[in-house]
Amino acid sequence: MIQIKEITTKKEMKQFVKFPFSLYKNNNYWVPPIIKDEVESFDKDKNPVFEHAKARFFIAIKNNEIVGRIVAIINTYETEKQNIKKMRFGWFDVIDDIQVSKVLLDKVAEIGRENNLEYIEGPIGFNNLDKTGVLTDGFDQIGTMITWYNHPYYSKHLEQLGFKKEKEYIESTFSFNDVDIKKYQKASTLIQKRYQLKPLNFTSTNKIMPYVDEMFDLFSKTYSKLSTYVPISKAQIAYFKKKYISFINPEYIKFVVDKDDKLVAFAIVMPSFSSALQKANGKLFPLGIFHLLNARKNSKDVTFYLIGVHPEYQNKGVTAVIFDQFYPVFSSKGIKNCIRTPELEDNHAIHQIWKEFNPKIHKRRRTYKLDL
Repeated sequence: MIQIKEITTKKEMKQFVKFPFSLYKNNNYWVPPIIKDEVESFDKDKNPVFEHAKARFFIAIKNNEIVGRIVAIINTYETEKQNIKKMRFGWFDVIDDIQVSKVLLDKVAEIGRENNLEYIEGPIGFNNLDKTGVLTDGFDQIGTMITWYNHPYYSKHLEQLGFKKEKEYIESTFSFNDVDIKKYQKASTLIQKRYQLKPLNFTSTNKIMPYVDEMFDLFSKTYSKLSTYVPISKAQIAYFKKKYISFINPEYIKFVVDKDDKLVAFAIVMPSFSSALQKANGKLFPLGIFHLLNARKNSKDVTFYLIGVHPEYQNKGVTAVIFDQFYPVFSSKGIKNCIRTPELEDNHAIHQIWKEFNPKIHKRRRTYKLDL
């Protein structure tokens, strides 16, 4: 018999967060979170995402052992302001037992009906800064700190339970050695002159902070037309600043401004922390922090985390200015591979940015939908 239990205490939340550690034990491709950070991100008193979201956390128990978990999410901005009657689910992990998946997903459906919602979609997080999608291809590729990894049977469970494909995402990678820098240097010079633009480079985190709010305004302008978009609040931006910006190498953040110093493009790149997180195994101390700091300084792979271009400057080659600025940084650090985070397959504007880099698709993922 499978029992479902709602998480109500901090001790139980830690069990919720730690379940995948046993599910993916000895898996070479799963990248674990830092347990303490993950627990805190689910704390309604600490994470401002809960200003516009409701979440309930559940585990499935069989023979006195945890065999599955799920978060049932309602983004209230989405349901009330955008009138999108969507019930979300995320952080979905299960053993290979479809009855476990059924019990957990039935609970999400029950909550959706109680709130007069029309359909379920997942796995997705609270908003566009969260992880998204169940992996459907690329199970032999190491994950990143900003994507979910899962076993191949996840999508099979969802499909057998009546879920249909909703959105398709691709992840790609390209070799830094394939970048024709002379081409981008020439284009960068021409574009800066033509549109009266200039790049901004940083050597300290403190100098970046005054631009972060404007960066998120531009993020909204860049992505607001996507069907997945939900606005990011000022409190969430402040939370992002505190939690992430201070840990990103300042030279890995590039801005482009116009003649009036208004931001028209940005890119945030992170060193790959995947191997370091695997070595840390969920703990910062005693050695986890050492592995992360070492990766921050010495990783030869980088992940393009966020990139945005103002709609007025899209398809005008502005990204050439950004890549021209990244080139000397990557060269000095001996960067070998550039990794892209999940992109909607039909987001043709973002694909245009990468087409000259000969990207190779190495993973696919999707969200699934079930009408209520």
